[in-house]
Amino acid sequence: MRLLYVFLLILAVRLASVFVVQTYYVPDEYWQSLEVAHKLTFGYGYLTWEWVQGIRSYVYPLLIAGLYKILALLQLDSAHLLVVLPRILQALLSAYSDYRFFVWTGKRKWALFLILVPWFWFYTGSRTLANTLEASLTTIALSYFPWYGESTAYLWPAAICCFLRPTAAVIWLPLSLYHLRKSRQNVLELILKRFVLIGLLVAGLGIAIDTYWHGQLIVTPYEFLKYNVFNNIGSFYGSHPWHWYFSVGLPTVLGINTLPFIFGVMETVRKSEKYPVSKQLLITIFLTLVVLSAVEHKEFRFVSSLLPLCLYVITDVLSRWSAKASSTMLWTTALVILVGNVLPAWYLSTVHQKGPIELMPKLREIAQEYRDEREHQANILFLMPCHSTPYYSHIHQNVTMRFLTCEPNLEKKEQYKDEADRFFEDPVHWINSHIPVHPLTALPTHVVMFDPLAENISVFLRNYRLLHRIEHAEHRQPRTGRSILVYQRLKKGEENAFNQQQKEPDVHDHPPLEDLVMANENENLFN
Repeated sequence: MRLLYVFLLILAVRLASVFVVQTYYVPDEYWQSLEVAHKLTFGYGYLTWEWVQGIRSYVYPLLIAGLYKILALLQLDSAHLLVVLPRILQALLSAYSDYRFFVWTGKRKWALFLILVPWFWFYTGSRTLANTLEASLTTIALSYFPWYGESTAYLWPAAICCFLRPTAAVIWLPLSLYHLRKSRQNVLELILKRFVLIGLLVAGLGIAIDTYWHGQLIVTPYEFLKYNVFNNIGSFYGSHPWHWYFSVGLPTVLGINTLPFIFGVMETVRKSEKYPVSKQLLITIFLTLVVLSAVEHKEFRFVSSLLPLCLYVITDVLSRWSAKASSTMLWTTALVILVGNVLPAWYLSTVHQKGPIELMPKLREIAQEYRDEREHQANILFLMPCHSTPYYSHIHQNVTMRFLTCEPNLEKKEQYKDEADRFFEDPVHWINSHIPVHPLTALPTHVVMFDPLAENISVFLRNYRLLHRIEHAEHRQPRTGRSILVYQRLKKGEENAFNQQQKEPDVHDHPPLEDLVMANENENLFN
């Protein structure tokens, strides 16, 4: 199989995912990469608390900012290109890592098949997530690891991984010890001239970049561990039982591939002498899951870097099994794996949580074209769980926008609740306290929300008309819903004409409109 054709096939699949995957996954895809790069390049945007506290490295956003700068210099910085080109950049890196996986596994057909079909990798492989970058670098490093030689080239991508995501050290510590144990070189010399030297060079460059952009001497890997591990800040965003990665996390990421992975584990344990690489990979997988399980906050993407290790184990066992299996069994197995991955990949990439992605072009059009009675641009209020949508990177207009924040309890206050929690606890009270309703022009011109909220703030919405309803998900949740609604404020002269065509809103359990007008009449907290 010619390597060029293999690479082009892999590249075609990864580039296809850029345009097929049009759904919302997690906020970090935007708020920890694109939004940061947009503010660096164009001077306006929003930095979340992680950047204020210095627990994130600027290395990845700077790559995207460089791309943005080139577009700006060429006057090609349209919102569409600002969204698509960073994903293409990540897809190119993912494609190269997939190619390296194929080479690492001995250029086996099963390896090519298994790296192309996993639903989770198709779903995340072109997203601008630090976890996607980490998974790509992990695969590249594994492909250069000295399984049968003395190369130390793997230390460069592994060191970058550990600097950007310190938890990656959990993977590379057992593998590095394995390397030192099997190496024929002088161990002390190997540590000093390779491990320490490369580590210091990567760390030094990373610290220099972060110190410059954060504006103070800072070691972001230490800050990351201090907040997320030592202070357990991550638990503010959700906690899971200790066994979650074993019982839910990794099996979900693997999907249907869990079945051949279990087969691979059994065969490797039974005949470890035949699977030396798989044996070491399984030890690494197990230790990584144990360490990550000690942290309360858990997410599927946190184990995405284990995917190439698991796929190698599957490739190893299926390649040996194929030598004895019948043609019918081979094709049946491949078909089951293919269908079992295509279905979730299609559903999650095109249907589930598509609302935020379809919303942003509509808001972009509003930001570009809307003018109120005073010829002012739009000001947009997001009454949604924090970070439910992308932000300035997808609108690329310097308009006023506001969303409900959700900073963790950094100051350790008693009975602390973030702004989003306070809002959803009593939406009407929050609106009375924060949004001026007199004069009418003081109101935000547009309000974005999930559909369940509309009935709870119907009095406030009497000053608005429904502009867009965007399908989002199939099930209604307490704070999210099936649709995203965009309301536009009524201009002078539109009030009576519009409201006469509407059904009288349900105002029970809400204060009358005159009470809303009196509340904080002179206070304008919308900014």
